[in-house]
Amino acid sequence: MYVYKNTTVQHADGYLNKTPLFQFLLLSSVFALWSAAAALNDVLITQFKSIFDLSNFASALVQSAFYGAYFLVAIPASMVVKKTSYKLAILLGLALYIFGCLMFFPASHAGTYTMFLAAIFCIAIGLSFLETSCNTYSAMIGEPERATLRLNVSHTINAMGYIIGLLLGKHLIFQEGVDVEHMMSTLTGAELAMFKEQVLQQTLEPYKWLVGIIATVATLIAITEYPNCKAVADKKEEQPSFGETLSYLAGNARFFKGIVTQFAYVGMQVAVWSFTIRLALEMDSTMVEHDAANYLLYAFIMYFLGKLLANYLFTKTSQENVLMGYSAIGFLCLIYVTFVPNFSAVWVAVGTSALFAPCWATIFASTLQSVDTRYTETAGGFVVMSIIGGAAIPVIQGLLADSVGMQASFLVSALCFAIVFFYFMSEKKYKQAFSYKVAEA
Repeated sequence: MYVYKNTTVQHADGYLNKTPLFQFLLLSSVFALWSAAAALNDVLITQFKSIFDLSNFASALVQSAFYGAYFLVAIPASMVVKKTSYKLAILLGLALYIFGCLMFFPASHAGTYTMFLAAIFCIAIGLSFLETSCNTYSAMIGEPERATLRLNVSHTINAMGYIIGLLLGKHLIFQEGVDVEHMMSTLTGAELAMFKEQVLQQTLEPYKWLVGIIATVATLIAITEYPNCKAVADKKEEQPSFGETLSYLAGNARFFKGIVTQFAYVGMQVAVWSFTIRLALEMDSTMVEHDAANYLLYAFIMYFLGKLLANYLFTKTSQENVLMGYSAIGFLCLIYVTFVPNFSAVWVAVGTSALFAPCWATIFASTLQSVDTRYTETAGGFVVMSIIGGAAIPVIQGLLADSVGMQASFLVSALCFAIVFFYFMSEKKYKQAFSYKVAEA
């Protein structure tokens, strides 16, 4: 047992007897920082598609660069947490995030798609450190029975970051009243080159703001004392090696199902948001990018409201019931988006974002609770690796959009929501069976 700041006690399993409020809120602010970067990707996809004359598949590579970095870095990031501390991993992630933002300066001057992908990849390396450490830390920094609630509160703040990021992109990258794709088709030679350079320079603006905000948050975290929140073994040899941890996790069926579900969920969320602006533009040919971005903004607002409603519902019924309801309705909404050929499909896609709201945090906490606390840091890294779904599913949906149409491609996301439903149905059955065995004993 470790006593942190007089009245806060850390138990042997790493959880605390209560949550230090200031530290928790400061930690939760980091959640908004990485969602702001993710929201900017959705703006960049639309902008790059026009500037570099890309297919839906090629433009979705923005998400592949972004979420591919999560897959590659999550386990090394979890090792940093395991060997040092959550706080150090967070500070390292913020530093890498700043470096990635600064890479947009040479990328905008080089004017090549690959340079922008490299900058986005670097940002995502930093964000992988942040997600690997912050998600697990938010779950651990307080009483174990409130781990899911804490993580959902952090992700409510995360939802605000999407709104902030989208507003930065909408007003600083998109130019009001300008149809970039139409302008590209009317200009030639030096005028076209000058216009492309001007548009690419606009991509710098939100990242200038982000650098200042990230540096401020990093400074506050650096000077704030944080609890360790790691399980304490009685003997040094009791600490499992990476190989032992890998063997344990590979044999844990509940953990594996959680990984698959998180893969499907993240892929669905990223795919729907990546193509919301494109869907609005295709359903209304008179609309320009600046105006179409409003629908993604509405989607992020719905996501935030869905978080608030889910947090309330969690106090009334089990998380499994809430998520089964959310995912069943979400599946039906995406089927509507797929098959109803009018602009109402855009509004239903917007509303579906409210149903994404509790998924990530609840799947993460549920998956983490399926493993022994001695394996928590590494297990958290594997859950973050499942974010690779955000690299795979949008590309699949983009390929389908190029071949059969944008609307029909949303069937991919609908099937992902079905996976989320069956996961929580399985979790409900498991917990009911476990409660029955405990009662019998």
